[in-house]
Order: sequence, then C-alpha cells, then structure tokens
Amino acid sequence: MPSYAYFQNRIVPLEDANLNVMTNFMHYGTAVFEGIRGNWNDAHKQIYIFRLKEHYQRMLDGCHLLNIELPHTLDDLCRITVEVVAKCGFEEDVYVRPLAYKSSQAMGVRLHNLESDFLVFAFPWGRYLDTDHARCCVSSWRFPSEVPRAKITGLYVTNAFAKTEAVENGFDEAIMLTPDGHVAEGSGENIFLVINGQLVTTPGTDGILVGINRNTVITLAREELGIETVERHISRNELYTAEECFLTGTAVHFVPVTEIDRRKIADGKIGKLSAKLQKLFHEVILSNNPKYAEWCTPVYEK
Repeated sequence: MPSYAYFQNRIVPLEDANLNVMTNFMHYGTAVFEGIRGNWNDAHKQIYIFRLKEHYQRMLDGCHLLNIELPHTLDDLCRITVEVVAKCGFEEDVYVRPLAYKSSQAMGVRLHNLESDFLVFAFPWGRYLDTDHARCCVSSWRFPSEVPRAKITGLYVTNAFAKTEAVENGFDEAIMLTPDGHVAEGSGENIFLVINGQLVTTPGTDGILVGINRNTVITLAREELGIETVERHISRNELYTAEECFLTGTAVHFVPVTEIDRRKIADGKIGKLSAKLQKLFHEVILSNNPKYAEWCTPVYEK
C-alpha cells in the first residue's frame, strides 16, 4: 500500500515529494520536525493518532525560534495530517513525520530573508527498539548545552553519534550526560528511574527535550497510581543503583531498561512500577481508556 505526503500544498504519492538539492535547510539544519505515532487498534479497525495537537503546538513553538512562518493554523496542521494518514489507508501502526523548513533554494548561514514551507508524510513503522527491555550504555558524547531545546534538525547530530556508538558496542540505546555530568536523556527518549521508591526524571531545566510521552507518563502515574514524579538532577551512579529504569518517547513508546553499562538494574527484570505504567500507557494510546480519549485522534470515518 503506497504512502502519501502533503507537499507544496497538495497531497501527492510519497515518491513525488522531492526537494531541490539547494534547499536551505538541507545544508544548515534550519528546520523543525516532529515525530507522531498513529496506533492501529485492530478491535476498533481504527488508527488513533496520539496527542496530535500537543505535537503540533511544540512544532509551532520551534518554528517561532527559527523564524519559520507557516500559513497554517494548529487546527489546519491537524486536519492535513489526518487527511494524509487516511489517504494512505494503512491498517497497522504508522509514524507521521511533519517538517517545517527553510525552503528557499539559497546558500548562506542565516534565518532571515528565507521562505518557509511545510510537509508531512506517513509510513508504516513498528517498534523503534526491537526488544521488550533495553540494554543501554552511557555515551561518551555529552549532551549539548546552550542550544534551544526544540526538535531542530541540526541539533540531532550529537544524538546520532551517541546512538551509533551504543549500537556498535552491542547496546540497544545510549544515555547521554549533560556537560556537568548529570543524566540528560537517551538519543531519542526521556529517562525515568525508580529510586528509593520514588519515580524520578531529569528536569526540563537540564536542557532536555520535554517529551510529550514524558508528560503522558507523569500524568498517568499521578492520576492512575497516585504517584508524583520528582524532577531533579540525576547522577550517573544512580543509573546503576536504581530499582527500576525506563525510557519514553514517540518512536520508542515505553521501554523498560534492565541493564546499563553491563550492570543489571536490580534483578535484571522489568520492574513492577514499569510494568504497571507500560500497561496503562498502551491502553491509552490505543484509545482503550475512555478517560484519555481526547488524546487520541481517529483517522478513519465510521
């Protein structure tokens, strides 16, 4: 089944959505992207796009940082995305990639005097980490400081270094530290630990990308389990002595971590709180929990 894209103000087959090699953002990282999941519920025969508005609000915030002006409202972006996914007609999990970018065919490092455009496409994509529980390592690549924390394409090269280093050394994922040695995040995920019975995660003030699924898990822990999340600096040694650890992100969804730097987390099995939260999370993203139905946008008309 073919994929489609919204490209230059119309929906076209994905293979026809091509850009000129001189397009500015390709050379200077002057674009903002999002990753959005559409989750297939076989019982409902429906794809539910998860937290669509929140993703696009974050993208629009990033556009403001890069002086990217789009002719689309938040509601326009959501409508266009639903139309693209519906056109594809998939009956499986999909990944949606919107991109707002400096579209001028012009060289030179700048944000001013450049045109902007928007595209979005969807394609089938299963598990990002092909494992039920991840083995991670602390990366030698430090998390960048003094950069705007938005999903700006040019910022992700450090994450790519960290990811490849981890995989080439036999791990599933990398954990990056801040320049001062605190735990930051994975190459594409936020990180949570259970320490002395408390659910702990790194604070937004450490420069992390404040993830939408991070917010989802914090909300579910509070509303469904009565557990408040502590946001604080996390030292490297706490990674090894934590009772539980898990990663959250749009691509990865929710993955428990059972080993870091070849040290088992506790007994090396998925922790009880991690298992409870993972179950709650998957119920919500499939729109099987009516309390959170507003987070799930159905694609196909019934």
